Amino acid sequence: MTGFRDFLTRFRPAASPGRAAPGGVPSDRSAELRAELSPPLALLEQAEAEARALRERADTAAASCLRDAQRQAEQIVAEARQEADRVRASTAEEVLRAAEAEVAALLAEAEREAAAVRDRARSRMPGLADGVVALVREDVAAEQPTPPSAKGHRSPGRWRAREGGP
Repeated sequence: MTGFRDFLTRFRPAASPGRAAPGGVPSDRSAELRAELSPPLALLEQAEAEARALRERADTAAASCLRDAQRQAEQIVAEARQEADRVRASTAEEVLRAAEAEVAALLAEAEREAAAVRDRARSRMPGLADGVVALVREDVAAEQPTPPSAKGHRSPGRWRAREGGP
């Protein structure tokens, strides 16, 4: 890169005003510019190459990170599914235990009610049986014909059935 002094020499007059000077070699401005810009452009090309390499390494690292993240996500999902299966089984077991406890409580209550019904039946049975026996005796007594009197007697050991009876 050219220095500041070289930069200023561009603007210095080639000769003092006055008589014509002998002819000189014309300057090659494009060669001067190329010579001036080639070192910064070379550095720029080097920076571009470094940037390209850095981008490629970053792309490779990003792809690697993405693969790792996908593997990790798959592992997390698999663990979550296993945990869900475990929780589901645990919950089903808890529900089953609760249902079994409820069934046991209902059976115990039903047995208590059945025992209470049996006790009531035992306590009421003698009274009901006495009432049934009394009703049967009344029916039997109502169905038995009265013994025949001597007047209306036709044959010994036989009597006439009442009307409307069986």
